[in-house]
Amino acid sequence: MRIGMMADAYKPHVSGITSYIDLNKRALEDLGHEVYVFTFGDLEYKDDEARVIRSPGLPLGETGYYLSLRYKTTAKKLLQTMDVVHVHHPFLSGRLALSYCRRKQIPIVFTNHTRYDLYAQARLPFMPEEVSQSLLQAYMPDFCGAMDLVISPSEGMKKVLRKYGVESHIEVVPNGANLKPFQTARPLPRADFGFTDDDILLIYAGRIAPEKNLEFLLQAFAGVARAIPNAHLLIVGGGQKEHVEEIKPLPGELRIANRVRFTGMVPYAQLPSYLAMCDAFVTASVTEVHPFSVIEAMATGLPIVGIDSPGVGDSVTDGVSGLLAAEDIASFTAKLTLLCLDRNLQKRMGAEAKKASEQFSIERTTKIMLGHYSRLTQTTKPVKQSLDERLMAILEEFLK
Repeated sequence: MRIGMMADAYKPHVSGITSYIDLNKRALEDLGHEVYVFTFGDLEYKDDEARVIRSPGLPLGETGYYLSLRYKTTAKKLLQTMDVVHVHHPFLSGRLALSYCRRKQIPIVFTNHTRYDLYAQARLPFMPEEVSQSLLQAYMPDFCGAMDLVISPSEGMKKVLRKYGVESHIEVVPNGANLKPFQTARPLPRADFGFTDDDILLIYAGRIAPEKNLEFLLQAFAGVARAIPNAHLLIVGGGQKEHVEEIKPLPGELRIANRVRFTGMVPYAQLPSYLAMCDAFVTASVTEVHPFSVIEAMATGLPIVGIDSPGVGDSVTDGVSGLLAAEDIASFTAKLTLLCLDRNLQKRMGAEAKKASEQFSIERTTKIMLGHYSRLTQTTKPVKQSLDERLMAILEEFLK
């Protein structure tokens, strides 16, 4: 089967969507399928994998995203030879999928990976919440209605799509992860980082970005640090320079600078060993849909402390594989303190987390996705183009 993954951004941009596409592409290729990634970006970038097709675009600052309304002609023609296309961003890539693929009767799958309402609040704080909600409610129902299949990685995100007004059928298919490197990880020596075996080592691994709520996490950890003298927080990852520079001084302002360590970006192959060195994984993000970082930490055998919200709340069972708090610093601090003080609870929840992570194995989720792809290639019927799709086609011809 020839499968086209369409995304507004791909490597070297680091995100959960990039990881999803990369991992699923390799899993599908291992099963003998041809998988192409269609994206925008620097045409001079040297990809470390085959079949990544880039079209030029206008870079949007340091975000890793590019703006373009069309693919180059060779990319468009190649896309139209696919058996099925899978869209991972609904705006630029989504509109191009409709324009290029519907007329060729190619089935289109859309996975909603992102809480666009919360991302808008985090990235565009000047935009009133009512405006971002209204825009999504105006766009998403019709867009999803034009898809052959809409996928949500979690039940929580499915409910969010319903709040946007999406009435289309939605299949829930969890994001798959390659669990083996995490299940068999050897911990890094704590002494290399100045920690001892008696220290309680908490870890956050992910992007340093406004939507990850790291200021909240650091404020909660400050309360823990005051109560537990041997608790430490390791923050693994990087982000846009501007936001990293805003976050890094916070531990000093909270008087916990000697208890928080920023590692910066680390090679992904080393991440399992960083996780295995620690006692628990912590996140205060409420924008997740189905977080790889949480699943990978669970596979390593770490209990999770997070906020009860779509994504994290769909992955972690409160009181079993971790502890879920309200989005309230006092509540989060209390839960985190409870886990830090009870080594037996850490071990018990860590074992349950490792067991629960099995449902998210890439082998299982790839099999489910392939079933949907196969069904769609056999049942998709010709669809009459809408007016905006016909206008896009005319614009394409004009811009040639």
